[in-house]
This record gives sequence, C-alpha cells and structure tokens, in this order.
Amino acid sequence: METALLKLKRFNLIMGAAHLVQAIIMAFLATSVIQKIAEFQPTITQNYLTYDTGSGTLVGAARELFQLPFGLLVAAFLLISAIAHGLIVLKSDSYFEGLRKGINKFRWFEYAFSSSIMIVLIATLFGIYDIASLLLIFFVNAAMNLFGLVMEQLNSGANKENVNWGPFVWGAGAGVAPWIAILLYMFGTGNFDMVPWFVWAILITYFIAFNTFPINMILQYKRVGKWKDYLYGERVYIILSLAAKTALAWLVLFGAMQP
Repeated sequence: METALLKLKRFNLIMGAAHLVQAIIMAFLATSVIQKIAEFQPTITQNYLTYDTGSGTLVGAARELFQLPFGLLVAAFLLISAIAHGLIVLKSDSYFEGLRKGINKFRWFEYAFSSSIMIVLIATLFGIYDIASLLLIFFVNAAMNLFGLVMEQLNSGANKENVNWGPFVWGAGAGVAPWIAILLYMFGTGNFDMVPWFVWAILITYFIAFNTFPINMILQYKRVGKWKDYLYGERVYIILSLAAKTALAWLVLFGAMQP
C-alpha cells in the first residue's frame, strides 16, 4: 500500500501542475489578450422592498453592488484545485493517514470551494445576478460536497453490507437545488430554440460531470471490481476532477465571449 500512496502523491503533483498551468493561461487571456472576456463582468444586484409613498405600498427595488470579475474567477476555479493538490503533496502524511481510513478531507473541502464558484459563474451566464440567490447557490452546492466528506467519515471501515447512504442521498438532493434555479431562468421564456450552443454544451458537460463523481462513490462503497481498493477510486476522482474542470472552465470562459 505504501508504494501506491507514494504514486498517488506524485500523481497529485502532476495534476496540480496541470491545473496551475491552465489557471495561469486563463488569467492571462482574461486580463491581457481577449478583451471581450475582460469586459464581461456581470453586475451583481441586491433586491429589496421599499415603501412607495405615492401608492402607500411596499414595492420591489434593486441596487447595483459590484461587477463580478468573471474571467478571473474562472481562473480561480482551477487555481483552487492546484492549491489543493499542492497541499496534499506538502501534507502527504495527513493525506496518507486519511486514505488508509477511506477518507480524503482535502478533496471535499476543495470541491466545496471550487465547484461552488463554478456553479455561481454558470448561474450568472443564465441571468441570475441577485446576490442572495448567488450566495444560496454557493452554500447549498458547498453543502452537497461536504455531505461527501460526512459520507466518508461515517462509513470509514464499513463493509458494503452496512454502508450508511444517508449523507449520499441528502447531498444529491442539495446538489439538485442550484440547477432548479438555473433551469427556471434558462427555460423561463419557453423559447428553447433561442438557447445558444454553448449553453447546451455547459449543461451536458456539467450533467455528465455531476453524475460521474457520485457513480465513482457508489462503485467504491459497493466494492465493485477495482473499486474494492479505495485508492483506485481516489485515482479516479483525481482524473475526473481534471477532465471535468478543464472542460467546464474553457466552456464557461468562452461562453463569456458569446452575445
């Protein structure tokens, strides 16, 4: 097992470098090369009620809060992953200790931050600019990932017959919630033929990515084939993370260039 752990450490170093290089390239594109990405900064607003003296009723109002640095946040999405891989390499003893118990806390905290940033960026592409809605989307998505950590902590050392699937089910429910909000905005007009190609590409890519991670967890706890070894599932998580984040990040970044 020790040899496999050392191989995973090197693998994390390689994957961290892959994330870092992409993050630097994206930051460069978003600030210096592609003006359209640099200019795409959705205005985040705050909705509230105010008293209208004319009608004597409460009416809806909104105020602008700030411009969202979209391109830089896409780069940050990948940068957070690179930092997490770096921490794993630096804190490998803690990483190894967790893996021996069937737990990787680094993974779930990183997912909680990085994937929540991405879902917020996707939400803004669909027209969700209200700060309250975006904060709720961020924290509900983060909770979904932290349920993954609870799943591992609760089932450390469990065999496939006595796995507690509660955190998995609750996390899946939390993960669906942000997409309900996004789809309500996307399909609000009913003009599906007006939805641009990159929107469908983002949806399909995220849907595939959204499902591959829980499938990997199911295979781990069902002890199916190579997934009997927790370290095999860990390697699959790392590969899925790079593949999904690379595809999503570039799709979302260039989605900012569309009309």
